[in-house]
Amino acid sequence: MKTLAIILFVGMYVGLIMFPKRRALIALAVAAIFVVTGILPYTKVLGVVDWNVLLMIFGTLLLVDYFIESKMPNLIAEKLLDLAPNVMWVTIFMSLFSGIISAFIDNVATLLMVAPVGLAICKKLKINPVPMIISIAVSSNLQGAATLVGDTTSIMLAAKAYADMDFMDFFWMDGRLGIFFAVELGALLTVPIMMILFRKDKEPVTSTEKTVITDYVPTIMMVAHVVLLMAASFIPDKPEITNGVICFVCSLIGMVWEYFKDHDFDRIKRVVKNLDYDTILLLTALFMVIGGITEVGLVDDLADLIVTTGGNNLFALFTIVVWGSVLISAFIDNIPYVATMLPVLKGVTLALGVNPCLLYFGLLCGATLGGNITPVGASCNIAGVGMLRKEGYEVSFKDFARIGIPFTLAAVIGSYVFLWALWR
Repeated sequence: MKTLAIILFVGMYVGLIMFPKRRALIALAVAAIFVVTGILPYTKVLGVVDWNVLLMIFGTLLLVDYFIESKMPNLIAEKLLDLAPNVMWVTIFMSLFSGIISAFIDNVATLLMVAPVGLAICKKLKINPVPMIISIAVSSNLQGAATLVGDTTSIMLAAKAYADMDFMDFFWMDGRLGIFFAVELGALLTVPIMMILFRKDKEPVTSTEKTVITDYVPTIMMVAHVVLLMAASFIPDKPEITNGVICFVCSLIGMVWEYFKDHDFDRIKRVVKNLDYDTILLLTALFMVIGGITEVGLVDDLADLIVTTGGNNLFALFTIVVWGSVLISAFIDNIPYVATMLPVLKGVTLALGVNPCLLYFGLLCGATLGGNITPVGASCNIAGVGMLRKEGYEVSFKDFARIGIPFTLAAVIGSYVFLWALWR
């Protein structure tokens, strides 16, 4: 069964690379084979799908459509254009802006909120939006490990069974700087990378247009759902689907308001019809495929291989955990991987008699940043590529890797050095 799962998994990724316009169909076909062959038991299909993420994407996409029509992204774009001297710095500002937000709310929600502003900027400047949206997606994914509320993997790490951390421990813990600063150092190191990648984009930018906003309700709902997501992160033992429900309810409130304002039901139907269903289907299928390879023990095998290779040498083990996690998370969702690795690392550190936080933090940084290598390595990357496809731009693995790999290397090297220097 494992051999068949590996063949199908590799075949799926080859198909995703070769046929970017058919990614959803390819992933769905492989997911269906997983279920039919028993690799993923049909009784576990609903359990492996992350309904929270899907609800977040579905709800936020509905809200984003009204947000774009309100012209608020255009107004924000004009303000950013006033600050930036050229196209390169616009991209850098947008990337850092998304990263800061993503440290405090889910990276998918961040991408879906910030990307429309990036698209509005690119339309004003009449430039290709692909590099900017990829940078926003990668930066959104990058800072998920910075705080307790930034990503599901952070919440898993902070559990009492493992690091037993509260919100402030991510900043200062056991008399040392916390993982927040490791992630931020990595984020800062991406700035010179962007300056190199986009060095030719020196066209000056100006904005002579003055956008007038007549409907602030979509913006209010966008801000409200950010505030609610942040507030919900402090609620202990909340249902896993909480963030998705928040996004979906906020979108429904926005739609109801728009209907009573204009009594235009056709507009609501148009918004629902134009949703990016390809992205939602692709994510659903990938959750099932990852669930399948986890079910047959492949993720456990990878975890055991990492630990066995590291042996009793702490530096070697730390290095393998960080960089092994980067490679694995480029193709496997980091949530089941981190869930598998945490108890393994706990046992190893107990046997070695060392502080487990070094390996825990290395795992979190590697697994969170590794998804930036490929366009299907993280949910927000998939959502970003989906938004670009909706605008008529196809993103190949090569296009994404051109930005994703340098970002990942710079960020991981910075975090890797920082953590070893302070936490060994």
